[in-house]
Amino acid sequence: QAAMEALQRGETPDPYFGVGFQNMAEMLAVFSVKRMDLVACIRAHGPLTLADLARRQGQPTDCIEPDIAALVEWMAVERDEAGWLSVPWDEIDVHLPLVSRAA
Repeated sequence: QAAMEALQRGETPDPYFGVGFQNMAEMLAVFSVKRMDLVACIRAHGPLTLADLARRQGQPTDCIEPDIAALVEWMAVERDEAGWLSVPWDEIDVHLPLVSRAA
């Protein structure tokens, strides 16, 4: 809504980036507790290499690599050309209607 108001005033709205999920189960499959721990560690100590992250988590690199690959695919974690991992955001907003809306 803020973007529409900015356009009506002749202003350029701030860019918006969001990721949507079909349901809560899908979101929790992507953002599992383990993956959220990885995101939090990267956010707190990053940028980190995969090896640095694994060391901080006390796990072998190959145990966390699939989770990082999924987080990169969902754009929750960024990996630069040199392999450094970072989290460019500082919060997750969740909108969860309890009653489905009629189409």
